[in-house]
Amino acid sequence: MSAEITINQTSLPLSENLRAVEALKQAGALTDTTIAAKLDGTVIDLTRELTTGGTLETVDISSEEGLNVLRHSAAHIMAQAVMRLYPTAKLAIGPTVENGFYYDIDFGEEAFSSEDFKKIEAEMKKISKKKLPVERKVLSREEALAMWEEQEEIYKVDLVRDLPEGETITTYSQGEFTDLCRGPHIQHTGRVKFFKLMSVAGAYWRGDEKNKMLTRIYATAWPSKEELQDYLKRLEEAEKRDHRKINKVMELYHIDDDIGKGLILWLPNGTVLREELERFAKEKEFEYGYDRVYTPHITKENLYQTSGHLEHYKDSMFPPMKMPDEEEDYYLKPMNCPHHHKIFAARPRSYRDMPLRLSEYGQVYRYEKSGELAGLLRVRGLCMNDAHVYCTEEQLGDEFKRVMQLHLDYYKTLNLTNYYMRLSLHDPEKDKFVTDHAMWKRAEDACQNGLDEMGLDYKVVRGEAAFYGPKVDVQFKNVVGREETNSTNQVDFLAAEKFKLRYVGTDGKEYSPVVLHRAPLGTHERFISFLIEHFAGAFPTWLAPEQVRLIPVGQDFVEYARNLQEDLRKLRIRVTIDDGGDSLNKKIRNAVTKMKVPNLLILGAKERENQAVTLRRYGLNRQESMSYEAFKAWLLEQIATRALPERDTEE
Repeated sequence: MSAEITINQTSLPLSENLRAVEALKQAGALTDTTIAAKLDGTVIDLTRELTTGGTLETVDISSEEGLNVLRHSAAHIMAQAVMRLYPTAKLAIGPTVENGFYYDIDFGEEAFSSEDFKKIEAEMKKISKKKLPVERKVLSREEALAMWEEQEEIYKVDLVRDLPEGETITTYSQGEFTDLCRGPHIQHTGRVKFFKLMSVAGAYWRGDEKNKMLTRIYATAWPSKEELQDYLKRLEEAEKRDHRKINKVMELYHIDDDIGKGLILWLPNGTVLREELERFAKEKEFEYGYDRVYTPHITKENLYQTSGHLEHYKDSMFPPMKMPDEEEDYYLKPMNCPHHHKIFAARPRSYRDMPLRLSEYGQVYRYEKSGELAGLLRVRGLCMNDAHVYCTEEQLGDEFKRVMQLHLDYYKTLNLTNYYMRLSLHDPEKDKFVTDHAMWKRAEDACQNGLDEMGLDYKVVRGEAAFYGPKVDVQFKNVVGREETNSTNQVDFLAAEKFKLRYVGTDGKEYSPVVLHRAPLGTHERFISFLIEHFAGAFPTWLAPEQVRLIPVGQDFVEYARNLQEDLRKLRIRVTIDDGGDSLNKKIRNAVTKMKVPNLLILGAKERENQAVTLRRYGLNRQESMSYEAFKAWLLEQIATRALPERDTEE
């Protein structure tokens, strides 16, 4: 055991009762923005007594770890304020989440709504100003149970009982308030100054619909007033871009209770987005050498027993369908993979077939819990931009890079830049992973080398690979930093064994192919939700539900508009006419603010006489006159090249 604490290459003797904050202060490492410490990589309270030697570092309040400490402590302050105002309430859990935190609370028979936020925030400010010291205490299981049972905190009792034997049980106290928590936390409540309660929702205890519905209060906290205000502004922008809000105006999709939660009815405008995205994918996949296939929506139980889905994924599958004249049950398919494997196995394969690239926009069904459904972002019926590449092990590196390049091609066309690659590797210590360590090494090397050779930035995450192989997820962020996985590329060296997939090599012997699962555009539902928010509904011309709107300045010019509409429709241009009685300015406002039509054609006497148009383009502070034929040629080029729109202003 080391008898020294090392801080920035400075060594201090490990003296009795030495606390982290004192050690950092002695080494000159403590700053005003230090909120916690890190001992040999583990974040601890600044007030923690150091009982072993090691390397001690500071944790800055603005770092990811520092923000977690700040927000976790803010959750305790909010819970303390709630208990002062609602003494009969029962506390459940209060974790941090992206950009903030929440606390689940049982208010019993007391009514609670967002109108109560102001008084809770006022009480939180009182607690902050008091600078109450935050004290950590270790309890035995018996002590913890006795304390929470005496206070009739049923949710805390439940949590303690579920802790593994031997687990260290700790509480944190500030003033009259004590909470069950593993920490770490701030030194005193004065470190939490800039916070705001955001929203209230319902949440089942432990996420189980059979349990009681609790009240979940969401909130946020930041190191400074400026950062809080900046976040609130970004949140306001995100709310304007929310695909559910934009959908109400643009009429893209509908969810009907008579059909079912999470099951999307695509309206005509949304269907355009689906079909244009699929057409884009089909063109690129043809260019990259894919063969298209179609597979059924249901299948027999045995297929998912072979694939392992029933073992690993059953909770996310819809229940089986009993057939009166068959012994075996049928399932709605949650993934396309097994069906594609069966297509590979439909006839003998040789090295001449490799690589075989099978693609499908395949409809799948997953039973997401009702509380987790959210617009298009999380649904129960999904149409996936799926494909499986079957290749030799020698081809894996090149095929992996081809898939990643396909991702990049899509992102460039769609002007997507706010993303990063996340390479998930296996953890040999976890038993969920296939135990062929040599194969894991070769597969992981192929992924990592491919990313390096392409010069892509990526983050390595150990232990988050799929059970059958490593994967690269592409993580996208919205304007407030909300992160979602929209695309993936996975290596699978288990499928071939499960489905007995074989090909004959150049030496006449049988070999197992390596499988790449890939979905660069994810699912229609999630990817379109992301595109709606990315473009704020103002899609480029090729993707826009309405590509051109014709606006005659008076009834005398409606016939000219109809002639242009007829001609454009022959070219498969999505075009409408606004020949209503509104003023010209109102017609323009309707086209811009509601449907965000990329191209408006103003038609009057001069335009009719000269067979011309006056073009107003969304987001540009100018308009231009040109012949109709010149406009048509320009428009067709914009669509054919999938050009990105120019912008002077943001709506």
